[in-house]
Amino acid sequence: MSFTSLGLSPALQQALHAQGLDTPTAIQHAAIPAVLRGEDLLGAAPTGSGKTLAFALPVLQLLAERPRKGRFHAARPLRALILSPSRELAQQTDERLRSLARSLATPPKALLAFGGVSINPQLMALRGGADILIATPGRLLDLVDHNALSLASVEILVLDEADRLLDAGFAAELQQILALLPAKRQNLLFSATLPADVRSLADGLLQTPTRIEITVDKPDILQHAVCVDSQRRTALLQQLVREDGWSRVLVFVATQYACELVADKLARRGIRAAPLHGKMSQGARSDTLAAFKAEALHVLVATDLAARGLDIARLPVVINYDLPRAPADYAHRIGRCGRAGEPGLAISFITADSEAHFRLIEKRLGFRLEREIVAGFEPTEAHSSSPSDPAGGIKGKRKSKKDKLREAAAAAQATVQPDEQA
Repeated sequence: MSFTSLGLSPALQQALHAQGLDTPTAIQHAAIPAVLRGEDLLGAAPTGSGKTLAFALPVLQLLAERPRKGRFHAARPLRALILSPSRELAQQTDERLRSLARSLATPPKALLAFGGVSINPQLMALRGGADILIATPGRLLDLVDHNALSLASVEILVLDEADRLLDAGFAAELQQILALLPAKRQNLLFSATLPADVRSLADGLLQTPTRIEITVDKPDILQHAVCVDSQRRTALLQQLVREDGWSRVLVFVATQYACELVADKLARRGIRAAPLHGKMSQGARSDTLAAFKAEALHVLVATDLAARGLDIARLPVVINYDLPRAPADYAHRIGRCGRAGEPGLAISFITADSEAHFRLIEKRLGFRLEREIVAGFEPTEAHSSSPSDPAGGIKGKRKSKKDKLREAAAAAQATVQPDEQA
């Protein structure tokens, strides 16, 4: 099967061929014709399966084929809105869309908007309007509040990585945005997973949609669990990086402080390493990612900011210096390697304190790894908790603050005497 059979214009097919893309992925093959027919769509496919092209290609073609309303007005009305959960994913979508749009006789004007940077350049860029806006929800609402744009003319709405939009706490912002959109529009919802909240969102948003759920073979990722004392993880990481000859290594840590500390220790030992976390400026984050993708950096030490949505081509190794809190985050972390048919290697450092936690991750995800020891790094610390510990640090098992308050209120109510209740 080729892109030729999907109804795409010759110009877009040429652009794909120039980028070495001749065969659509499963989600692209199923979604593109449905979107071109003007249908609402719910598309579920794993990370790295090609969802961006599945909506970018038909959106570009539909806008090129349809006459622009109000074409003689000074400002272009916004016609397509693509919502992304993170700056990095929004940037990737913008880059991919622009690379394809250049092939069109009259390329649409596409703009990118996200928080963490000054809003003024984005306000200036929107003065002439835009055909397509790729934005994060919070910054989009900021732009609306500044009267920089109207959503009343949007013809196509794309929710990219909808599960992440909801995980990141954007549910309230999404409802505000949906209230500003015209009732008549095409809605495209793409997600890596379909938890209950995403299905609920789809039920309320989509009109008789085409539903596509793609399952793919598990990526070729070899997983290892290496036992090591907590204080010796950096030394072990340094040895592995130096001895195994990996071109690039993505290392995940739990906090921004650890991110800076580990990257600094590696750099002082002569390893080209840099941190990536949410407190960095957007310019610094973009430059760091670009350097890592270009192999100017050997090691990228990141928080879970980098766990989802980022496409780092041919990344060979992921190391969990700290374990993720949630099992789903473990899957997304190691999924940064082993993409597009490439093999990958995922190594998790297991300390005495994290053994019980890792066993629960294994249980939730349905796998079991043999514990390994690297010579010279034999662990000496004793386990601080039983592997059967029901909490284990897993997200969703610890009681939230609200749960504790509810329990306290219920307990207080239970102690009130009948005459006091009266």
